[in-house]
Amino acid sequence: MRRLPPLTAIEAFVQVARLGSVKAAAVELSLSAPALSRRIQALERFIGRPLFDRRHQAMHLNGDGETLIAQIAPALDLMADAVESLISGAEMLRLRLGVLPLFASQRLFPKLAGLRALHPELHLDIDTAGHGMTRLGEGLDAAIVLAREIDPALYARRLDRNRIYVIGSRKLLEGDHPITDPAQLAGLTALVHRDIPDTFTTWRKAAGLDDLEPLAIDHFDSGVLMLEAVAQGFGVAFMHANHFEDAHDPRLVQLFDVVVESPYSYWFVCRPRALQLRPVKLFHDWLVGALEAPAS
Repeated sequence: MRRLPPLTAIEAFVQVARLGSVKAAAVELSLSAPALSRRIQALERFIGRPLFDRRHQAMHLNGDGETLIAQIAPALDLMADAVESLISGAEMLRLRLGVLPLFASQRLFPKLAGLRALHPELHLDIDTAGHGMTRLGEGLDAAIVLAREIDPALYARRLDRNRIYVIGSRKLLEGDHPITDPAQLAGLTALVHRDIPDTFTTWRKAAGLDDLEPLAIDHFDSGVLMLEAVAQGFGVAFMHANHFEDAHDPRLVQLFDVVVESPYSYWFVCRPRALQLRPVKLFHDWLVGALEAPAS
């Protein structure tokens, strides 16, 4: 049998190839950056040629690296599927699901009792670490992501369409100078989520305020913290209508009666092959039905 490089080196190579960063890949694999770099170097020594173009802190696959990832990715998928099929054949089924915390708390968890009643054998491992699409097959079976569009190589099911709201503290409507005119945003801080970075510019353009500049634009990676920051008066958030409506927070208000369609949607995504696995299929079918059903 021909000698193969260590699986740990291949795993490190795949993570860096997908994330484009040694630091990010090291976090995913719970390694130090130097330890992960040594694994990559060991693989390159084994093959006898470099696999990446190294540019400052970024790592980009070169021609040989592209060739290798294209050839080994299907094999790794088959290995993952083989292990998963054994797990799925057991009495208990388990799904490793990536999901954003705000979607989980507002729209998933309130409905999970229905999933448990329908499929008591199905258990979820919830992962809110982000980078859901890049981690499919590498720690995640499926993910619920917020995006404009999805890699066509993945299976994707759109879960909603939405509008952009300007969400503010109720206190902004009180006092001697209430915020009633969009032009007044020039004196306020805009809060924007990193997963939907164009919400402010999309809303501004649709509102016919191309020259409007807020006091500052602060970025968050947590919708939960964005809403709390708004409630505390630290700025106004450009988020989706359902984020506001599902919060049921009396401290929050929608500012301005401007209807703006969002370019972003929530999607259920997985690798096409993963949809054939029983835990993924059961959850997918339940989720689509649960979100389409009218609220009770």
